[in-house]
Amino acid sequence: MKKLFLVLMLSSVSGCACHSTGANEVGVLTRKVAPFGKLGVQDEMYASGGTYFFAPFTTDWNTFESKLQNLRLVKDDNDDVEFKTVDGNDISVDITVAWRIDPSKGAYLLMKVGESTEDLEARLVRPGVRAYVRDALNKLKSEEFYEADRRFKAAEEGRVLLSGALGPEGIIVEQVILGEHRFNPEYEAVIREKKLAEQNAEKLKSEALAAAEASKRNLEAAKGQVAQQIAGVAGLLAQAKLTADSSLVQSQNEAEAILIEARANAQAIEKRNEALAGAGGRTMVKLKIAEALAGKRIVMLPSKGANIQTLDINQLVGKIAADKAGLGK
Repeated sequence: MKKLFLVLMLSSVSGCACHSTGANEVGVLTRKVAPFGKLGVQDEMYASGGTYFFAPFTTDWNTFESKLQNLRLVKDDNDDVEFKTVDGNDISVDITVAWRIDPSKGAYLLMKVGESTEDLEARLVRPGVRAYVRDALNKLKSEEFYEADRRFKAAEEGRVLLSGALGPEGIIVEQVILGEHRFNPEYEAVIREKKLAEQNAEKLKSEALAAAEASKRNLEAAKGQVAQQIAGVAGLLAQAKLTADSSLVQSQNEAEAILIEARANAQAIEKRNEALAGAGGRTMVKLKIAEALAGKRIVMLPSKGANIQTLDINQLVGKIAADKAGLGK
């Protein structure tokens, strides 16, 4: 107790120990001497961007970065992840993992894992990636590594597995990103040729579909033209029919008019004939003869050996005219 009291007295005389955290750091305090309180790593997490004062020579101070960290396992560093696909082919993949610490687990990380962010990555995150992400990836077939959707799904499955393992340890896994992958060169060539053949097949299929669509469009266009021509001919036919019907009606009307006129003329002739067949007809004949002989002298000569007698035609005509005048009265 005397020694402890001496230390405290010296601390008050010489000043305090000063600890601080950066803008992206959290601090963890370890008490080496604890006359009042807990000895060892403290549960309290010291926030970023702060300065803290403690008794000198009685504490240790550790910081962890609180910002997002990127662990890159790539071929350039001879650190890519190698495994076998589900169908037995060797493959290596570049992987990037975005992670950060859980600030509430700072004391636990210090006691169980390491004293710095680098320690956490080397002792916890890196081994977890090689174990859990690889377990998700080696469920894929070789050809599925050429399908972006399948790679993305496998990467997400790896993130879920890794989060389940590291979350309780104080590591939050934000994202798993798959980079370039590499097969055995001979197998790579086979896959490339197969993919090229599939692309050519898809191209031919697309061209065939395009040709079929073009034929369908041409057929529809031809149907439209035929329908238009049929409609045009039907219009002409209807017009010709209307013209013919009009001509027929006109001809029928003209024929009926002619027939009516002919019947009227026939009836007039019939009436005239009836009139001429009676006494009036004979009188009209005499009148016509008189009109024809009017102004002409006609002398009739007797035949040889007969007595000469003369007939005054003019007198005869005059008599007929007088008779006609009397009839008129």
